[in-house]
Amino acid sequence: MKAEEIRKEYLAFFKQQGHAIIPRSLLVPKDDPTTLFTGSGMQPLLPYLLGQNHSLGGRLVDSQTCLRAQDIEEVGDNRHTTFFEMLGNWSLGDYFKKDQINWLWEFLTTKVGLDPTRIFVSCYIGNESAGIPRDVESANIWSEIFKASHIEPKQVDMDTPEKGAMLGDSEGRIFYYGDKNWWSRTGTPDTMPEGEPGGPDTELFYLFPQVLHDKSYGDKCHINCDCGRYIELGNCVFMEYLKSAGGVFAKLPKRNVDYGGGLERIAAAALDDPDVYRISLMWPVVEEIEKISGRKYETQTASMRVITDHIRAATFLAVDGTVPSNKEQGYVMRRLIRRAIRFAFDLGIEQNFISDIVSVITGLYEQDFSDVASSRDKVIDVLTKEEKVFRQTLRKGLKQLDRLTAKGVLDGKDVFSLYDTYGFPFELSIEEAYSRGVEVSKDWKTVFNELMEEQRRRSQTAAKGTFKGGLGGHGDIHKKYHTATHLLYKALRDNLGESVVQHGSNITEERLRFDFSYPTKLSPEQIKLLEETVNEQISRDLMVSFDEYDTTEALKMGALGAFGDRYGDRVKVYKMTPKDSSEPYSMEICGGPHVEHTAQLAENGKKFHILKEESSSAGIRRIKAALV
Repeated sequence: MKAEEIRKEYLAFFKQQGHAIIPRSLLVPKDDPTTLFTGSGMQPLLPYLLGQNHSLGGRLVDSQTCLRAQDIEEVGDNRHTTFFEMLGNWSLGDYFKKDQINWLWEFLTTKVGLDPTRIFVSCYIGNESAGIPRDVESANIWSEIFKASHIEPKQVDMDTPEKGAMLGDSEGRIFYYGDKNWWSRTGTPDTMPEGEPGGPDTELFYLFPQVLHDKSYGDKCHINCDCGRYIELGNCVFMEYLKSAGGVFAKLPKRNVDYGGGLERIAAAALDDPDVYRISLMWPVVEEIEKISGRKYETQTASMRVITDHIRAATFLAVDGTVPSNKEQGYVMRRLIRRAIRFAFDLGIEQNFISDIVSVITGLYEQDFSDVASSRDKVIDVLTKEEKVFRQTLRKGLKQLDRLTAKGVLDGKDVFSLYDTYGFPFELSIEEAYSRGVEVSKDWKTVFNELMEEQRRRSQTAAKGTFKGGLGGHGDIHKKYHTATHLLYKALRDNLGESVVQHGSNITEERLRFDFSYPTKLSPEQIKLLEETVNEQISRDLMVSFDEYDTTEALKMGALGAFGDRYGDRVKVYKMTPKDSSEPYSMEICGGPHVEHTAQLAENGKKFHILKEESSSAGIRRIKAALV
């Protein structure tokens, strides 16, 4: 099966099991300051896994585009990518382990056609001190499934002092692990805070016997070995425990299931090829690179993999509204594009080529993702502008790097010079030095930091990010800032005109951030008027309420939403209504959370204050504000 067919079959299969198909979320998450990107299918669903009711019910399924920039240095092998699709299904207080495991097995073996004898699984070994038992239930379900397929379901403990991870792949079928097979937002059973939910998970692995074990990863291969002989296909999280006072774990009254599986990896397994770059969603891109460069994949494998992955990631970032910049998501996007151009340079591609690659990528996705089709020209424009700017930088930087590395060592002063004078990314300087066998001075980073502290701070923030993911927060301050964001949006449209459209928002414990369309910088008088308008509505103590509507009905009512947001068939509409009127002052599509009435924003004498107004990108302004 092609990857596109697997995606369609997965959604159809779980729809037959009563699941509602939900649209993908943006790669840049809304209202979640803990992460730069949507890094898993679970991330947008976390509020519902933690108890919030979903408008489409307790059975959900989707294919979520994801980006994990922390894997950027790993790209080049046969399985790592920064951008991927995660097939996901969820039970919110509905079915549990037996249904989930059996459905997954049926989908993979019957619908996709994977070889049952090459599927291995892991389960949670338990935590005796925390009172959490071994997940025998999941293991026994797997055992019955394997027996029905005439496979010996031998169960083996891996996380023990005697065995560790040294058992070979022929010594078991169901492997018990410790913390690796436990899920919570914040850590292990021992480190989780009180009041935090969590649970065991069971993971599926597929064996590629044609891949020979590399003993540099250990004497024996096992399902979690990094040699590439096994590839993880998916992970079922069974959220069933709550950490109570004294570190005691109790059963949750409403248990949830979260499954996430990599589409690209499942497609590679269906091809019986451990190289994910040969699947139908990537191989046409590789072929286009071969055509442009005149080189063959077999001789330039790593470079072509990097280009394929990085331009795919940058394409979807552009589809979702991100533009290259020196901050946060834009910085990562810029780095992806520039690394792709650098590796293309190694293939002899010195002309502009990105538009040809993007055309292939959008062609692969436009039938299944309407937003890809509608934004194709915009994406090409964004990426080719960055390409033109950097190509000249690259030529000059590499030429200067030749001179600097001729002495056999690269130091922090050299890295700074390349960055400051030629705009050459410091990561590329270090990568180039290592690839040429040039020594890099041990204190290069210290020296570089001293010379370029501010740039270093911005770069490190964006390069490392905080990728653990998770819910931005449903605490009191988050509710207040969510509510204040609605008031700000209404004030902008009232005072600047209804052409103002929201282009994104972000909330932290300290402030709210709101991006909106407007052609010019706001004057001090306009900023003052916005503050007065918001504070007036806070003092009116508007009542905050919500109802659920069909999406088409909500939009007809005049409910506002953020530009580029995607909605399912039903949505929540939050209204802010004066006590002496039935007509709402503000009406927006939003997932919450919010305060119950606006006077709560003024507790302890606080007022709404705009901290900063600046440009976000062409035609888009950004306001940062706080309750102070």
